[in-house]
This record gives sequence, structure tokens and C-alpha cells, in this order.
Amino acid sequence: MSESETNLPEFSVSELSAALKRTVEEAYPFVRVRGEISGLKLHSSGHVYFDLKDDKAVLNAVIWKGTARALKVKPESGLEVICTGRVSTYAGSSRYQLIVEQVELAGLGALMAMLEERKKKLAAEGLFAVEHKRRLPFLPEVIGVITSPTGAVIRDIMQRLAARFPRRVLLWPVAVQGERAAGEIAAAIRGFNALPAAGLPRPDVLIVARGGGSLEDLMAFNEESVVRAAAESAIPLISAVGHETDTTLIDFAADVRAPTPTAAAELAVPVRTELLAQTLDFERRLLRVTTRSLEERRRALAQLARVLPRPDQLFAAPRQRFDTAAERLGHALRRNLEVHRRAFIQVAALLRPLGLKQRLSLGAERTQALARRLARAERTCVAEWRSRLDGLARVLDGVSHKAVLARGFALVRGADGALRRAAAAIQAGEHLTLTFGDGEAGATADGHATPKSKPRAKSPGGQGDLF
Repeated sequence: MSESETNLPEFSVSELSAALKRTVEEAYPFVRVRGEISGLKLHSSGHVYFDLKDDKAVLNAVIWKGTARALKVKPESGLEVICTGRVSTYAGSSRYQLIVEQVELAGLGALMAMLEERKKKLAAEGLFAVEHKRRLPFLPEVIGVITSPTGAVIRDIMQRLAARFPRRVLLWPVAVQGERAAGEIAAAIRGFNALPAAGLPRPDVLIVARGGGSLEDLMAFNEESVVRAAAESAIPLISAVGHETDTTLIDFAADVRAPTPTAAAELAVPVRTELLAQTLDFERRLLRVTTRSLEERRRALAQLARVLPRPDQLFAAPRQRFDTAAERLGHALRRNLEVHRRAFIQVAALLRPLGLKQRLSLGAERTQALARRLARAERTCVAEWRSRLDGLARVLDGVSHKAVLARGFALVRGADGALRRAAAAIQAGEHLTLTFGDGEAGATADGHATPKSKPRAKSPGGQGDLF
């Protein structure tokens, strides 16, 4: 080993990494780096990791959680940006990286590309759908204006409203440019929609307005929060941002887009003098039509009056028919009275008290009639019961054992009166009683039971077949 080699200082890996870290951070404490974002990773801790690249090199970059929340431009893959921050090293993997403090879009092209992607995303969600847009009221009572309180925009709107049709205006002052503009505009739209019934009147239409400016100046009206608030508004909304050639994303979400703030005031209210003139014209036309209609009806009535008969001729025939009917009515009433008198006399004769003999005679006739009816009913009832009794007797004969005994069979009983159904049940020398169809006879068993050569099948009810 040479002497020069022994004089070299010796470092540990950590010491050398720390020295390199100090050297890099002191050499590049504040830099601006332009590149395209790739490999974007949003960590669960809130930190953001990505690579900045160009056509020749790649630089690791990191945005700490606190910085990421405050960024005006959110990192997106494929977006060309200018990152401002400081260069440092990461000893864990021996690499250097950019600690990003601020992110800006690199040029107008990158900004337009980002807005186009945002527009496609919001359109896919249906925020720009035509069927969701509301009609503006013809003559709103209250108009809500969301704009800067110090600019020329509010003065132009107020002057135009005063010239066309003065209405009550509620101003919600907001910043129309800068980091807090988007949040204030979205809050103002939602605030007008959330006004309670009591207190300030709820506007019938909203105007979101700003004067002209560069694309960067109008960026607040391209923010997603503002576009969503405009699409969710239940109050019809007019967007009037910039000049006629300026287009922002709120224009697509609004119900109506006005090219300028002054044009927004013109869309919000009609011209009062024109309405008055139109109303007077309608009045003149109505009077003219009414007068003409009355004249036509008067002429038609006069023509009808000429062809109508005179009143005395018109009522002559009905009057004559009435006189004839009145005369006939008197005769009819007298004749009707005579008919009812005769009917009354006949009924009165029938209602005179009967003598004793007449009442007895009537009673006897009624008694005889009742006796005849009773005799007929008795004969009918006896015949019916006799018929039913004969039917039951036939059924009883059909099921009686006597019919079976009449065919040559006998009923065997022991001395105790119980039936003997089998030969095995009879004891030798037992006295038996045999019942035939025409009477009974006594017998004594000799005790020899002769079994049958072949058992006979029993009926399903359990009783043996007599045959």
C-alpha cells in the first residue's frame, strides 16, 4: 500500500451520504425544472411521488402532504409542468430527488390539454347534459349576482338592469382571480341555493360574471368545484365570464351562457318599455276585436228580429190551447168526483155491520172449508209416510238374517245363548239351539268336528261367505 493511499480520509456510508446531501442541497437550494409527469403515485400518507422526464433524462420528485393540499395545479400523468423546489438526496436508495414546493403548467398548450381532459371527464358524468338545463324565468323578482364588488362588471349589470327593467339585486362578493377564487365562487352558488324561506329573498336567477382576461386569469371558472356547483344549482344560472371569445368550463354547466356580463343582464330581464308597448298593442287589438264582434252580433240579432213573428201572434195558439184545457178541466173534475162518490157508496155498503145469522153462516162456511183442507192434508201426509215406511221395510228385509235362514241355513247358539261361529267352539255333549227359517230345534253335540277340505276366502268385512 502506498503512502498516498493511507492519507485518504475514511468515511462511513452514512457520513458520505450526509456529505453528498449537504453538497447537493447547498448547490441547488432553489430550482425550476420543466418536464413531463410520469409514474404518478398518490401515497396513503398524503405524499405525492412522481418522475419528471424529458427525452434524455428522468428526475425523481416528491411533494409532501402539506404542500400537496395547497397546490393550485394538481399533478396528473402526462402533464407538462414547471416544478419549483430544491434538490436533495435520498440515502436509502442512493438517488437524488426534487422536493417540489410549487407546480405550474408549462405553457398554454399544457393548460389547454388539461382543460380538455377535465371537460371530457365532467361531460362523461352528465354535468353538461342539455336535458338538465332549466329555463330562465320571464321576469324574475330577485336576481343574484356573483362577482367582484369592486370591478366594472357589477356596475355594468346594474346599469343594464335599470335601463331595461329594474329588479332587486343581491350581490355575493367573491374573488374572481387567485387561489381562493374557485372556493368562494362555488360557496356563493351553493349559498344562494341554500337561503332559507325567512330572511333574505331567494333569487329567481343567478348571474356568475367576470370581465375579460387571459386563460390563466379565468382559471377559477374552470375548476371542478365551480363547475359542479353550477351543475347542481336548483336556481337557473347564467354564466358571463370574459368576453365573447372566452370560453370556460362553467359555460357548459350553466343553464345559459352570455357572451358578456351586460348580455347576461339583458338575458335576465325583458325591456320594460317594450312590454308596455306590447301590452298597449294587445289592449288595442282586444278592443278592436271586441267591438267588431259586438257589431256582428248586433247585426245578426237585428236580422233575426225581422223574421220573428209579433208577440200577439207568437202566443195566440198557446193561449187558445190553454183556454180549451181549462174548460175541459172543470168537466173532468166534476166527472171524477161523481165516479169516486159512487165507488165510496159501494164500499160503504160492504162495510155495514152483519147480523148474527149472517156471521154464523160465514163462520160455518169457513169452518167447512178448513175441515176439507185438513182432510186433504191428512190424506197426503199419511200417503207420504206409508210410502217411506214401505221403502224402509224393503231395505230391512234385504239386510235381515231371516232371508238367509229361509234359504236353508241355520243359526247355532250354545246353552248360554251365544252364537257358535266355528265347529271348534262347540264342546262335546253341549246342548245347542238351532234356529231355522220356520222355527227352532234342540240338538246335542257329539264332539267330533270335521275340518273343511279347503278354507274359503272371507269377505273384506271379515264375515264368512254363506255359500
